[in-house]
Amino acid sequence: MGCGVFGVYGHPEAANLTYLGLYALQHRGQEGAGIVSSDGKGLYYHRDMGLVADVFNVEKLKKLPGFLAIGHVRYSTTGQSHPKNLQPLIFDYSRGGIAIAHNGNLTNAGMIRRELEKEGAIFQSTSDTEVIIHLFARAKGETVERLISALKHVEGAYSLLFMSEKELIAVRDPHGFRPLVLGKLKKGWVVGSETCAFDLIGAEFVREIEPGEVVWFEGEKCFSLFPFPKTKPKQCIFEFIYFARPDSFLFGQSVYKVRKQLGIELAEEAPTEAEVVIPVPDSGVPSAIGFSHHSGIPLELGIIRNHYVGRTFIEPQDSIRHFGVKVKLNAVREVLQGKRIVVVDDSIVRGTTVKKNMFMLRQAGAQEIHVRISSPPIISPCFYGIDTPTKEELIAANLSVEDIRRFLDVESLAYLSLEGLKRCVKGHKDEFCYACFTGCYPVSPPRERMQLEFFAKEV
Repeated sequence: MGCGVFGVYGHPEAANLTYLGLYALQHRGQEGAGIVSSDGKGLYYHRDMGLVADVFNVEKLKKLPGFLAIGHVRYSTTGQSHPKNLQPLIFDYSRGGIAIAHNGNLTNAGMIRRELEKEGAIFQSTSDTEVIIHLFARAKGETVERLISALKHVEGAYSLLFMSEKELIAVRDPHGFRPLVLGKLKKGWVVGSETCAFDLIGAEFVREIEPGEVVWFEGEKCFSLFPFPKTKPKQCIFEFIYFARPDSFLFGQSVYKVRKQLGIELAEEAPTEAEVVIPVPDSGVPSAIGFSHHSGIPLELGIIRNHYVGRTFIEPQDSIRHFGVKVKLNAVREVLQGKRIVVVDDSIVRGTTVKKNMFMLRQAGAQEIHVRISSPPIISPCFYGIDTPTKEELIAANLSVEDIRRFLDVESLAYLSLEGLKRCVKGHKDEFCYACFTGCYPVSPPRERMQLEFFAKEV
């Protein structure tokens, strides 16, 4: 799952701070949210489908007492969109309650699940995260030892938070696919997917949790070890391109600066004659700024995003063409009328949304449309926590750049090259996963996607 996790240890308002942390990480998942807290005597939790601000209110947060809490915002990539898959997942075992919040996908979860079921294990969800709990239950030793033992059996991507009634443990997989950062409060510690969550609650960013590192807390102290075989980091490059918030600091670099540099490289590689640069909000904005600065073409906000859009409950009975796109984005006719424009976006996946956007711009009066994409063509699905579709659904895996240009009905189309992308992350270029652009996977993808349907219908 390409999700967001946040945890607090050693603070009397742990659940309230976790709520704020999740609020800052809402961009990482809008399907559902959950928080589990502990006062040292038991676990308290609330989870539901929807946005963080809709799932929680003052009364619900009052029912989550304690000095320890973990939270999760869900963006499903494996497992159904169903309340039973909401995280943190919670379980009882002989020493009390435990909970887990996971960002990433386990590539061998299906195989492990089948073996565990043969041995009599019963699963509560279709989430790949649950296999970690079953492996934990079979291990021996103290909590940290048992979790490490469980994780030695799994492959793929996991940045996860694990809590008992008195402990908080944070772990990042040996490749470091997904981000995980450590922060400090005046009272206690915080761990989260991105540093932007620390800014909201006034926490000091201490450092990133390193690939393969296990971190846990006791009192005022933070402990760390590296129990897994060392391997080369393969951090997700798509965090820089799209997923992370631009005001975060990840993988040793500013997300905003990397995105702006992507636009500069794009302008260098694929210049064009135009009168105005138009960013596709929001992730395309920093790259468009870089493109504008380097090319000298002025930037204008020709597309406005409705930031308050969720799911619309009504749609006009009389068909409005591209109604779904217009709910989220709308063109500014005064900026576009009669102009040759460069539209800068972060990526093209299926191509259908981009095509609708280009139609909208043409209808608003754009004379010429030149599309520039600040990443290479996506030709392979991701199995490590980004919800890219199958190869058959990826437009760049099946059509040439010229064919895509014709499909979009624009005057020109150019992508950033893979080498140009690598130049933007400077000396760290070999520490990233580029599988979605190359098809070369650092960890073998699953032979089959875990598709399970057994939930009883709610009435």
